[in-house]
Amino acid sequence: MYVSLNGKLVKKEEAVISPFDHGYMYGLGVFETFRTYGGHPFLLEDHINRLNKALEELNISKTFAVEEAAQLVRDLLQKNGWEDAYIRFNVSAGIGEIGLQTGSYEHPTVILYGKPLTGVYSAEKELVLLKTARNTPEGNERIKSHHYLNSILGKRELADPLNQEGLFLTKEGDIAEGCVSNIFWMKDGTLFTPAVSTGILNGITRQFILLLADTLNIPAEVGHYKIEELLQADEVFLTNSIQEIVPVCSFAGTRFPGSAGKMTEFLQRKYDANKYSLLSMDELRKGGHHHD
Repeated sequence: MYVSLNGKLVKKEEAVISPFDHGYMYGLGVFETFRTYGGHPFLLEDHINRLNKALEELNISKTFAVEEAAQLVRDLLQKNGWEDAYIRFNVSAGIGEIGLQTGSYEHPTVILYGKPLTGVYSAEKELVLLKTARNTPEGNERIKSHHYLNSILGKRELADPLNQEGLFLTKEGDIAEGCVSNIFWMKDGTLFTPAVSTGILNGITRQFILLLADTLNIPAEVGHYKIEELLQADEVFLTNSIQEIVPVCSFAGTRFPGSAGKMTEFLQRKYDANKYSLLSMDELRKGGHHHD
């Protein structure tokens, strides 16, 4: 298997970075994970826009053009002989002195990791309430950074991590998100999901589902919600860019329709119709790519 390291394709066993990289020393790094379908990087433009925004916040002097990112992805796919793949597009601060640096990082380390994917992930999951609270973002808004201890602590609570997802609450007791997912539920024809102001990551798939709801005239609300509201839902599902839309079959002793949920199934169908062609949510906003 090959990885892309600063634009060069190297065998994974030969890929090395400096021990002085501040991504390693201080966690100064960000990443995006997304899928390619038949070689097409779904919603790449949205992922790269979010990555660029995070790089600016970390004072890393690098901005990726979408075509530049797409070329890196294409090269990695071609070298490994993949079409359907999981891609992690990772940028860390690069080499620095020992000690915290306030100036900008001019030479970041850019790594693209990947692995081939077959089939779909849409198996149902049980949702489990976590004792660990969702930590608050380190800046104004949660970025997809190297700091993942909170999610790992949450995941350790799961007896069966393959078939379960943990649900974080904020310290105020509001529903937040999963260890690696955003959460949605339907109640009386309206779609609900926690607001970004709860401190969650504004997932790309989360944004895509809200956009789909808007274009399909499905009423949707974002806000601060307690567990009691989730327990009264008609159906519940989770989203992330690798697993797509994951139906929830049970939570805290309450059963949900899981993959038999009508809205869950409907949205997955709409997702499938766009994933081989959509590069940006803007295309859907302009009505260019919406398929049945």
